[in-house]
Order: sequence, then C-alpha cells, then structure tokens
Amino acid sequence: MLKTLLAGAAALAVAGAAHAETYAIQAGRLIVDAAQPARGNSTVLVDNGRIVRIDNGFTAPEGAIVVDERSRTVLPGMTDVHVHLTQTSGTPWYSYFTQKYSTPYGTTLGLTHALEMARAGFTTVRDLGGDTSSVIAVRDAVAEGRFPGPRIKVSGEPLSIIGGHADAATGLPPELADAINEAHLNPSVCTGVEECQKVVRKLAAAGVDVIKVMATGGVLDPGAMGLEQHFTDAELKGIVDMAHAMHLKTAAHAHGARGILAATNAGIDSIEHGTFLDEAGARAMKAHGTYYSATLMAFSGVSGMLGTGKMTPAMEAKTRETLGVWGKGLNLAYRTGVKIALGTDSAVAAHTLANKEVELMVTKGGMTPRDALIAATKGGPDLMNLSNETGTLDVGKAADLIAVDGDPLVDPTAVQRVGYVMAQGRPIPMKGQ
Repeated sequence: MLKTLLAGAAALAVAGAAHAETYAIQAGRLIVDAAQPARGNSTVLVDNGRIVRIDNGFTAPEGAIVVDERSRTVLPGMTDVHVHLTQTSGTPWYSYFTQKYSTPYGTTLGLTHALEMARAGFTTVRDLGGDTSSVIAVRDAVAEGRFPGPRIKVSGEPLSIIGGHADAATGLPPELADAINEAHLNPSVCTGVEECQKVVRKLAAAGVDVIKVMATGGVLDPGAMGLEQHFTDAELKGIVDMAHAMHLKTAAHAHGARGILAATNAGIDSIEHGTFLDEAGARAMKAHGTYYSATLMAFSGVSGMLGTGKMTPAMEAKTRETLGVWGKGLNLAYRTGVKIALGTDSAVAAHTLANKEVELMVTKGGMTPRDALIAATKGGPDLMNLSNETGTLDVGKAADLIAVDGDPLVDPTAVQRVGYVMAQGRPIPMKGQ
C-alpha cells in the first residue's frame, strides 16, 4: 500500500508541476454534455486546470502536451455521491475496533481508495460516513495536490439514534458498549432536537461539507433493529434545519418507506439507498426536489457476504430482504421523475468496481443509457451545487474528464473501460503507469 501511495504521490508531483501547462486532449468522440448529442473528432484545450477551448478536429497548439485519445470517447468525469473512502470492501464490521484500524491508518486507506475511485472514472466523490478527522485529512491532502485523487466532499460521522446504524456500541457486550460511550467514541449519536442540533453544529465547526443522518436502520447493523424510521419527525426536521442554517446540504440513509417519507418531508436534500421507496415517497421526493441515490453496487457487495460468517443472522436476514427488491426503488423514482444522482456506497463493494453502477442503473433500475450517464455526470454536481465547476466540459469549467472505449450514450458498460483520467486539470496516474 505504501509503495502505491508513494508512486502515486511522485506521479502527482510531476502532474502538479505541469498543472499550469496547456494540454491538448484529442478525442475521437467528444461528449461535452451527456444530455446533448456527441461531437466527432475534437480537441479539448486545457490551461491551468481549466477548459479554455474546444476545437473541431485534432489540433495541437505549440507547446501543448498532446494527449492522444483519438480512438476513445472523451466525456465529463463521473461523480459518486455516496462512498466510504476510509473503509475497505470485505472487512467485517468488528475489525474496525482493532488497533490496526486507527485514525492514521484509516487516512492511508482513504488516500488509497481515493486513487482507485479516480482510476475508475470518478473525478468527484462524496464521502458519506467515516471518522471525521480522517476523511477531512484525505479531502484536504488530495485538494492540495499532495496525493492523486478526485475532488472530495465529506460528511464525517453520520448522526444516529442510540442503537442505530452508526452507533458503534450496537451489538457489543454491555461492558464494551459502556466503555465506548464513556470514551465519547460515539460523537454523533444523539437524542432529541436540541442534542442533535448540537452535533450538527460541531460537525460544521469541524469543517464538513454535508450532514448525513441515519434516518432508518441499516442492512449491516449487527443488531436486530429494523430498516424503518429511527429519528422522530421533529428530530429529522431539527437536524435538516440546523444543517441548512449552517449552509450545509443534508443526506439521509433511508431504506424503509416511512423513513424515506419522513426524511423527505423534513427537507432532506438526498435520499441514499431508498430501497423500499413507495408511491407516496416518490411523489413527495418529486414535489420537494429531493435527489435519489440508489447505491445499487452495495446490493452486489452485500450479496457476496452471505454465508461467509462476516454477518450476524440479523444482517443476513436484512440482506435477503433487500435483495428481493434490488433496483425497484430506482425504477419507481425514475418513472416518477425524481432527480437522480449516481451513488455506489463503496466500500460495501470494492471501490475499483464503482463504475459498474451505471450498468446497474440501466439493467436493474430501468434507466436509458443516456439518462444513467446524465445521472453519473450531472446529477451529483447539481446536488452538491458544483454545476458551475464540473459535470460538463463547457469552457471555463474545471478539466474533469475521462476517456473510455466505446460510446457510453448507448453502452452503459463503456465507462468500465477507462483509459485516461484528468481531475481538476491533473492527469491521474493509471495502473501500470
């Protein structure tokens, strides 16, 4: 791992030194905006990390670094609005209580997975749940150009009820649970409007970009609490109101229909998972302008854990329940006209596989390839108020782009064949380079 990080840092140092250079990225097919027709042979000119011009045909201004992608499709980099950079796929929940998974070690994991996400074609990601200091360190180190990776936004520790999805003491013997609580290792577990708003203020002060709340139980809860609503309506509204007062967006982990509806009515900005979304919830999301992030790859990830001994019986039961409706919530949201952004919930499945989400949005969620690509490139930036910066290859925006084999407007698997990535004007070192 250290060797990979050092090699990536060295490559980025070279890229960072050339950040003010001019790049001429030659594309055989160019998708400036996934909602618009593609262009033919084109050249994207990048200077100081920004798109400054798009030429017809293949051009190479004097002194420009030529990037030959004439056999590929160049398109905007994708955005994943739901990842966990400081966690690793396949690691049992209880492993994170061991000495190995310290805060510094979690930071190294985050830097490693950030590079994996970039190599998979994601130039922006949103981390929705990790040790606050670790994810902020990862975000800032990548932003400063110290390590290669995508643009990163973070929530820090999600808010949870006692015994809820982010309560670290859940499922532990009483003496261990008491020790965790006495050591204040559950800083985002709260009860009542005032206490929960205090947690929001503390997270805002720490410098997070978004507030995440566990509005319902979770599939990977080690306890037996269900997938329905956890926080009260008043608590949810208090959390959302305080976050918005702090100028922060909000995201709700929500599986059950009642929890989805309650979070939506409280003014939440995005519903994550939305597994058992029903007609009432879909209509409410449409009316409120709430975004939906289906995280279909997570279902793939948890299905592979069945029968391995890494899940409790309660976790296995919830996994089988959710697999029975895999993709149905997304299909309902799509047909209802709810706004959709791509999210994967990596590391439930490996970060390296995150680009398979687009294919699942088509095969499981019933979206067209074009609409899935729109959600993958434009949905996240719109949700996070980043549309002026990324999501399309318009002149003036950050040079967030990827080159893939095939045409992702008709083939959703094309984004799984990534050959080149530039994030905020910095070329990402690809595997083998």
